[in-house]
Order: sequence, then C-alpha cells, then structure tokens
Amino acid sequence: MVDVSMENMARRAMLTGNAAAAWGARLAKAEYVPAFPITPQTEIIELLAEWFGDGTMRGKFVTLDSEHSMLTAAGAAAAAGVRVFSATSSQGLIYALETLYMISGWRVPMVLVNVSRGLSAPITLGPDHNDVLAARDAGWVQLHAENCQEVVDFTLLAYRISEDVRVSAPVLVNLDGFQLSFTRETVDLPGTSEADEFLPPRSATHPTFARSTPVAQGVAVLDGATYSYFRYQLHLAIQNAAIAFRDTTIEFDRRFGRHYEPLDAYRMEDAECALVMIGANATLGKQAVDRWRESGRKVGLVRPRLIRPLPCSELRQALGSLRAVAVVDQNLAPGAGGILRQELATVLYDLPRRPSLHSFVVGLGGKEISDVEFDRMLTAMNGDPQATPSYESELLMTEGELRRVDRAIHLAGKEEA
Repeated sequence: MVDVSMENMARRAMLTGNAAAAWGARLAKAEYVPAFPITPQTEIIELLAEWFGDGTMRGKFVTLDSEHSMLTAAGAAAAAGVRVFSATSSQGLIYALETLYMISGWRVPMVLVNVSRGLSAPITLGPDHNDVLAARDAGWVQLHAENCQEVVDFTLLAYRISEDVRVSAPVLVNLDGFQLSFTRETVDLPGTSEADEFLPPRSATHPTFARSTPVAQGVAVLDGATYSYFRYQLHLAIQNAAIAFRDTTIEFDRRFGRHYEPLDAYRMEDAECALVMIGANATLGKQAVDRWRESGRKVGLVRPRLIRPLPCSELRQALGSLRAVAVVDQNLAPGAGGILRQELATVLYDLPRRPSLHSFVVGLGGKEISDVEFDRMLTAMNGDPQATPSYESELLMTEGELRRVDRAIHLAGKEEA
C-alpha cells in the first residue's frame, strides 16, 4: 500500500517516460483503464495494473483482446462520464484508427498516451513518428513530449484540455519509444492534493449531457448537410484547444512553476535559420545548435509541442523572418516526403517573405541522428547549390550506415543464390 503522507507531498523521482505517463494517469485519478500490451508501452499498463491491484488507484483496470476493443471500451466509458486513460503504440494505434475517429465524433473527453514506434513492414522496435502522424487528422488534440517531465505534465494538462467545455474532445500525448519510454530522468511530481486542485473530478468540470452548445454524441446515419455541420464543429473544437492550452498552462505555471508555450523556441532571439523538430530527438538538435553557436552560426530550434491544433500563428511568427529552415522529419509519407515539411509549407506559403524550406528524413526506426547529419542540414540552410529542392525530402544516412546496408543486401543476395 502507498504511504498516504508521502502520496500527498510533491517530490522528485527518477522515472522512465513510461512511468511518467503512468504517474500522470495516477495523479489525474483515472477511473477506468482498458489496456492491451504492446512494446514499448507495456510498462505503463503494468504499473497501472499494479496500482489498481493494491488499491493505490480506485476504479477498474481491464485487459481487452485488442487495441480496437480497448479503445472502443474507452470511448464508451468516457461517454458515460468516467475519466478514462489508455496507452498504445505503433501497430496498436493503427489497428485502432477506426475507433479514434468514432471517439472524436462522439465528442467525449479522454486521454490516450502513444509511445511512438516505427510501423512495419519491415518490422522495427525503434521509434519514429509515422504512427502518431497517421492519426493527426482523426480529430484528437495531439501533445508531443520531449522529456519525461513533459510526459507527466502533459498528461495532467491533457485532461484539463479534453474536459474543457470549449473542447470536449479526446487528447493524445505522444512520447518516443525507447529513446524516452525507457530513459530515466529526474521528474518533479505534484502531490495528490495539488493535482486534485488543478484537476477536479470530471463531473465538476465537464457535465456529460447538459451542455450549452450542441455536440455530436450519437451514431445515427445523417444526411450530408448535418454530417458536414458536426464534422466542422469538431474542427472548431480542436481549434479551441489552442485557447484551452494557453489558459491551462498559465494556471499550471502558477501552481507548479513550469510554463509551456505551444512552441519550444530554443536560442531563437537572433537566429537567422532554424531546425524544426518534434519529440525526444529535439534534445540532440539543441546540442547541435549549441555547437554551431560556439562557432558563430546564428541558428536556433523550434519544437512544436502541439501538432493538433497546429500552432500556425506562432510558427509564422517564429519562422517567417528567417533565411532558411531545416525540417527534421522523423517520418516519411511515401510518394510525398516528410510530413512535418508539408505541414510547415502550408503554414508559411502565403507569407510575403518566407524562408527557404529543407526537409531531411532521418531517424526512421530509431536510427541515431549524427553530428555529420546535423551539419548536412546546416550546409543546406547556408545555400548549398546541391541541396534538395524544397518540395522534396532528402534521406540522411552516414557512410558507415550505407556500407552496413549494402553488406546486408549483398549477404541476402548470396543466400538466395
């Protein structure tokens, strides 16, 4: 059993990203956790199962037979007024993609943590962002964490945003598998009394049925005009999440002393060009920026914490006056290139003076991003005539990695022969 005196106290702990996510659900007093294990998020549900089992958390923990049934149960419970938490990863998120659209269409609040992992085939356990970005248009707010502190904080923030009557939509918190899920970092945990003050019971903040504005909470077959009305209403609700994010983070800062803007702008005060990244690898990007700054290069880094709603005005303000931007796309849309580049190109397109835009596909399947590859991005931003055109994406690999791939292909050919 938990020491209640310690439970009520704010404290510092060494936690993995997975444990931080579980603690976020625990501090939020999630009442129902439907679960299905998948690497690398299994530690989250193992911890929650332990806490429900020993009475630390009260409510119901249940293992379902798939991610599809898991999230169907989650959405139904959320519609009934229960505070719901769940977690998944990679193929699990894609398998449940149908239910993501249903839950957002029902306009019910809940929080899902996704631990990003590359999609098969070929199969990998390493992280990239194709799984979560495939769900970017499913009608969920998306918060992307760089470190373990953000994981626990974003989980608490996610409930406040999700349950805000201006939003009334589900929220997904994303963290990178392995690079963050199993990395221990120092995390400041609020005490339960502090968390309770910040996040009251759901019934106190979000009435289930009595609402001042109509929302879609049924599954009837609708004519096109009515369907269009409710779909666009969801779009406006996700836009409202930007307002809810700002309001909620102001209160979060007042209570806990940690402030979050929609964009994490690193060394951007006098920057002439910048990297744009999301997720845990932004820490490596900041190291590259520090290295370049030491040699006199005016480079910064911009990391969107919100992907949906996309903080368009903030991105335009941060990037619009720069000479060049390098987008680090830890993802790939076959036939189109980097997904984050496409998002930024839309945001910056109609600016009277916009930066040159360069997209680099790197870090797929957890591939390490080397200093050599970061330096290649800087060369492109500095006007390399051999740089890939802005409407295309360049795959980055080191010479050693290419030799290793060539050797593997050669050996596979010999075995077939």
